[in-house]
Amino acid sequence: MRTIQLTALGATLLVATACGTRQEPGPAGKAATEGRLIPAVQDAQLMPTELAMFAPLPARMDAPGHTPSDAEIALGRTLYYETLLSEGHDVSCNSCHALNGYGADGRRVSFGHKGQEGSRNANTVYNAAGQVAQFWDGRAANVEEQAKGPILNPAEMGMPDTAAVLEHLKTSAKYRAAFAAAFPGESNPISYDNVGRAIGAFERGLVTPSRWDAYLKGDTAALTVGEKRGARTFIAAGCPACHAGTYVGGQLFQKAGLVHPWPATADSGRIAVTKAPGDRYVFKVPALRNVEKTGPYFSDGSVGSLDSAIVMMARYQLGVALTGTQVHDIHVWLRALSGEIPVKYVAEPQLPAKAVF
Repeated sequence: MRTIQLTALGATLLVATACGTRQEPGPAGKAATEGRLIPAVQDAQLMPTELAMFAPLPARMDAPGHTPSDAEIALGRTLYYETLLSEGHDVSCNSCHALNGYGADGRRVSFGHKGQEGSRNANTVYNAAGQVAQFWDGRAANVEEQAKGPILNPAEMGMPDTAAVLEHLKTSAKYRAAFAAAFPGESNPISYDNVGRAIGAFERGLVTPSRWDAYLKGDTAALTVGEKRGARTFIAAGCPACHAGTYVGGQLFQKAGLVHPWPATADSGRIAVTKAPGDRYVFKVPALRNVEKTGPYFSDGSVGSLDSAIVMMARYQLGVALTGTQVHDIHVWLRALSGEIPVKYVAEPQLPAKAVF
């Protein structure tokens, strides 16, 4: 998957002080005072050409040609919460991607097996299946592949190998029955690939429709005047060059520091995956759905304020210096991208998941 290089973009996230009366020290404060200015938005009504940059969320994000069964989804939901998939039997997918917390954990980096710190901020799993790839560096092509990675990662769930994972599952009468129901006709339904397939089937239903979707579908009253003005300011700044489409991002890779050098260089980005020199400091552009709920921001989780992230992205990715009012307006619109958690769909199964062997 090649890196897409664009020339006037907003890539990843944005922000620094909502009212403009106080600037944060460091890169965010500097970013707020350097760069070209953009005119203030006068008309809050989005034009058809602007609306065409985006699209509402689907009901599910199933892969083309495959609609998972209820049994496959149910198994995936159970596995998502299953701590037996970790070496210490104390960590699950939900530990770092809490479904009642918009699929993130609110930490700079997550803690895994034996309390080890991860190296990157945990991406949300909500609306992730529709994106171009998974992880900040795009090393997994889809959620099925992504689901298998953390289980074997020594710093995350810490299982030594796939055989250890399958041993736990095959000795459970509950899981023998669940895998047989989810993958009927297979001679060996309890496989590591099927673990990923089941979790992925569940994650493809993690969709959070918001008032923004209602607006895109024609309900002009779904957004306030301020939110509409924020959407137009976001567009006027050039952010949709990277943050557009159904997920308001998540569809390409981009260099951090496209216009001006990014201030943090400890994480070299996608180059670790591709080994291509041009992929240094390149990351997957995150989707902005639920962005107000999923801080802190950037791959290192170094920025806690959404306003600061807005300011930094405008400066370093676009060469734009936003006014305090413009930052506030964009933030207000981004808040409207916070959707509804599908409470029933993500409810933890009340089954004897760890008792029937």
